[in-house]
Amino acid sequence: MIYEHEIPKGSKLYFGKSAKLKREIENLAGQILEEFGYEEIVTPFFSYHQTKSISTKELVRFSDEKNHILSLRADSTLDVVRLITKRLGRSVEHDKWFYIQPVFRYPSSEIYQVGAEHIGSSDLKEPILISQKIFEKLKLFVNLQISNIKIPKIISKELGIDISVFEKGNIEEILSFDIKWLSKLAYLQNPEDIDEVIKIVPQSLKHELIKIKELCDKIEYKKIIVAPLYYAKMRYYDDLYFRFFEGNKTLGMGGSYTWESLRAAGFAGYIDAIIEIKE
Repeated sequence: MIYEHEIPKGSKLYFGKSAKLKREIENLAGQILEEFGYEEIVTPFFSYHQTKSISTKELVRFSDEKNHILSLRADSTLDVVRLITKRLGRSVEHDKWFYIQPVFRYPSSEIYQVGAEHIGSSDLKEPILISQKIFEKLKLFVNLQISNIKIPKIISKELGIDISVFEKGNIEEILSFDIKWLSKLAYLQNPEDIDEVIKIVPQSLKHELIKIKELCDKIEYKKIIVAPLYYAKMRYYDDLYFRFFEGNKTLGMGGSYTWESLRAAGFAGYIDAIIEIKE
């Protein structure tokens, strides 16, 4: 029996203080993004192309009037890039865009986000700085993780380790291979220790670790942690990656990626998670 006051599991209801806090977070983020030269875009709730970024298992799918499969928007990143380059490309030249809108995951999850995409750039310094400013204005001094998605991919290919081991963060299984340099990577956390680890890793990983160190050197932030074996579940991130987190809760993440040979960098902040921390 479903009572009249019930809402589906995973859906959101804001009222009173939480509704006010949600509006304040969105207004603050929008103001900071505009200061950095980003313009706002609101993409359609419905999309034909979400399978390029999200597993079909996570999509809320149905058919249009011509029986074409479409879904509720489950991720904003590639939709923003696709719409700017394919549909609006002739009428706009701007390459920095932000959005404040929800995404939807099967069966009934609503996830409110503020995010931005810089089309044509793969530099993560600015997305990290913007995220940092938003969190500092909200008086949230959380951890910043820096990773490189190429590292677990290279290791998976060269050692024949299933990528799911890295996706699940299964440290015990990684250590069970009893490879000195791999164990060192598993325990690596401080950016200052990267130089020592570089000396013993295979040649194919040296440049990718240097990229992590160079990004860390560009950022002024006290609580930086490096996690070279971290593998993000998002299909499009393929290089440097960052994540702001507190405990087990991710408050925001971003990275660089390639879409149809076009490089881009972006991030998303999770409004619901921020509200939970603030409250």
